[in-house]
Amino acid sequence: MLRPEVQLISVDDHVVEPPHTFRDHIEPKYRDAAPRVVAGGPGVEGWEWEGRFYPIAFQGNARTRRFREGEAGHGEDLFARCFDDMTPAAYDVHERVVAMDEDGVQAELIFPQFPRFGGTQFLEANDWDLALACVRAWNDWMLDEWAAAYPERFIPQTLVPLWDPLLAAAEIERCAAKGSKAVLFVENPHPLGLPSFPTGHWDPVFSACEETGLPLSMHIGTSSSLMVKPSPETTPSVGIALCGVNSMSALGDLVFSGVLNKHPKLRIALSEGGAGWVPYVLERLDYTWERSRYEGVLCDVAPSQVFAQHFWVCMIVDRYAIANRHLIGIDKLMWEADFPHNDSNFPDSRKLLEEALADVPDDEAHQIAELNARNFYDFH
Repeated sequence: MLRPEVQLISVDDHVVEPPHTFRDHIEPKYRDAAPRVVAGGPGVEGWEWEGRFYPIAFQGNARTRRFREGEAGHGEDLFARCFDDMTPAAYDVHERVVAMDEDGVQAELIFPQFPRFGGTQFLEANDWDLALACVRAWNDWMLDEWAAAYPERFIPQTLVPLWDPLLAAAEIERCAAKGSKAVLFVENPHPLGLPSFPTGHWDPVFSACEETGLPLSMHIGTSSSLMVKPSPETTPSVGIALCGVNSMSALGDLVFSGVLNKHPKLRIALSEGGAGWVPYVLERLDYTWERSRYEGVLCDVAPSQVFAQHFWVCMIVDRYAIANRHLIGIDKLMWEADFPHNDSNFPDSRKLLEEALADVPDDEAHQIAELNARNFYDFH
């Protein structure tokens, strides 16, 4: 069971950057060109950058956003399009801490909104120097302002310039020196028009992570704007329900590619992909590895061993993951709140996790709820 003194550490939460984020933290010579929030019509705000308009698309639920029926032509969908329709805890660090206290959460690992979860927004740049300045500005905002306001409550992560692995490695090193605890990355670079994992292109990034000790966060949906979509008519609910497929694919690709043979100290979190699927997928990967080693299968040990050395997974309330926690690895399973998105159980996160862990031994419940995250992200 979950003892009262256990502090919940969530390894997947989201922020909507406040309007001043880039303006206040970008290099002065780029300030006039920095992304800025502008009105895009009734009930719609968004970021203007390099002459393009990116409408806010905040996926909340009835407890974290206001729904407007019919306004701006999109009706009661899952997305808020302006700051006034969100809980202030989405973009105000002081309000966030109030919400965390209400939800029973001690600390959060934060993913971006405007840059997208893996920083892929900046791949659309016309000016790469400006894009790099934007990446650095977001990192400095996260490290010097948001996380610094309550250092015991937030685990800061680092964006990287995905278009240049050497620049990315340098940014990892810069931010690690400032106190970053993880690196935001994509679950599959190929759909983005970038070199794939087996090519060796990303070795400078992986080596920088090994040298600094920072793990990679591979969030679902970072490789395209869509999740699983079997047909044009498929509802987006299919992709949301089957989000673990993205994490399964990333795991298989990285394991069979042989990348991790070269980077024995690299650690990877498969963020927001769930965990109940892990035992079956490891069994299937091992079975295939033993029988069907086609050209390109480069891992030199069983995939389940690669997983045990390099990967961690997370859950919100996943009874299959809890029931099979020893097959996954009790040290591999972390908890997430996904605040303030649609999957969030705010303000009942602690209550529901307590119920889910009711039959789990105290020491194991403590690992899942707090200690695994503290150890993985070196957050003490």
